[in-house]
Amino acid sequence: MASEMAEAIRQLVQEKGISEESVKMTIENMLKAAYKRTYGTAENAIVKFEDDLSDVSIYSRKTIVDGVYDPVTEMELEDALKLSPDCEVGDEIDILEDPKSFARSAISTGKQTAHQALSESFKDNLYNEYKTKVGEIIIGYYQREHNENIYVDLGKVEGVLPKKYQSPRERYEKNDRIKALIVDLKRTSSGLQLVLSRSDPEFVRSIVELEVPEVFDKTVEIHKVVRDAGYRTKIAVYSNREDVDPVGACVGLKGVRIQNVIRELEGEKIDILKYDADPTIFIKNALSPAEVEKVIILDADKRQALAVVQDSQFSLAIGKQGQNVRLANRLCDWSIDVKTIDQVADMDLSDIETRKAAENLFSDSDTSENASPAISEVPGIDERVCDILSTAGIDTIEKFFDAVEDGSINSLEGLTEESIAAVTKLINDNFDFVDESEVEQADNNAETEKPASDSAAAEEGEEEYFCPECGAKIDLTMSRCPVCGCEFEFQEEEEKE
Repeated sequence: MASEMAEAIRQLVQEKGISEESVKMTIENMLKAAYKRTYGTAENAIVKFEDDLSDVSIYSRKTIVDGVYDPVTEMELEDALKLSPDCEVGDEIDILEDPKSFARSAISTGKQTAHQALSESFKDNLYNEYKTKVGEIIIGYYQREHNENIYVDLGKVEGVLPKKYQSPRERYEKNDRIKALIVDLKRTSSGLQLVLSRSDPEFVRSIVELEVPEVFDKTVEIHKVVRDAGYRTKIAVYSNREDVDPVGACVGLKGVRIQNVIRELEGEKIDILKYDADPTIFIKNALSPAEVEKVIILDADKRQALAVVQDSQFSLAIGKQGQNVRLANRLCDWSIDVKTIDQVADMDLSDIETRKAAENLFSDSDTSENASPAISEVPGIDERVCDILSTAGIDTIEKFFDAVEDGSINSLEGLTEESIAAVTKLINDNFDFVDESEVEQADNNAETEKPASDSAAAEEGEEEYFCPECGAKIDLTMSRCPVCGCEFEFQEEEEKE
């Protein structure tokens, strides 16, 4: 064999990505196929390589006998002694074969076997290499178009961009650069073919990851991407760090980052919005760029919601041919109905909770006399303390005093007795409270006439008492302050002699 064989093997390993062992196995099978075509069997064929792969030889292993019946596998002792003086009957001897002496048909068979084996090995290696790349971005060049499918030159393999995976905005010419998402692999007679897509929402996700470092390092994460390829894409994002604005990070300074994404999508509109676990907030964000006045949950189990907008925002919320609300439905996984304020006012909302929510929509503030002011409305309250209370569900003054009374507020991390007392003082200084029990008692007294009414009137001149902790008014019948919960006890003063 030629001494250039080692170089040929190295080229196959480098260019085709085939392992050295696979190349050696292919050469061995090729020689054995040619041997079998010449002698009818390859069971006694032995292939040996030089250590440096500079040469390869094929031998016929024959048994030494006294009387040959099968010249392919047997050799006379007399002939064997000429090759090795120490051999005996029953020994095996390897006879070097010259492949050039094989029949022409045998050589053709060997070449065909080698070509087929190398081709299959190449396909297997390519498949193993690219099967882990499904879902990744790849770059190639426009090659040709057939039946509206675009074929892309990817170097080792060929890619196909089917019509259904193309964006209607895009047009290509010879040698145009194409960036696409690998969605599938196909084995073909010529090798391997990658199925590509530029309309998949995951393609946009991958492009954003490339353009936004915060998304790549998981500081900002993409909750979901929905897309109407060629027209509009909505991306919901959230941040794992409070000091990072997820929308701002994706948009970039002066919109540089999002403009790069839009440019890659040939001008497709992109809405970046903030994800929120609260469906009402998320739905409101999802309908951007429209401004939503209110979101009403119609049926939480069926995930049905009503978005109420001003008349001027209605067409924007719906979008062209319903595109905006349709994408919002898919993004939030809710069925969203968009109505104007006038339309909602005329609706017959049979559900009590829905009716209440709709009524609250048209009120500027909670006008209920019994409604407790929000804790955040207390003038001068520390924002940190307010956040701790709100996180714990103590968002109204009534809930604050309930927590003080049952002692649960003392278990909140980050709150001290001084901060609780400070909030109590701010509430007492800025709000007036009426004891419900006193009001109820007064109502009862007004409804029924009692003989003790005269004595009650006589007691109007009695001394007034105030809570030693918060200063709230108290009377002799109380043992706990109705405002701050402070416990106290009245004692009679001893008369001085």
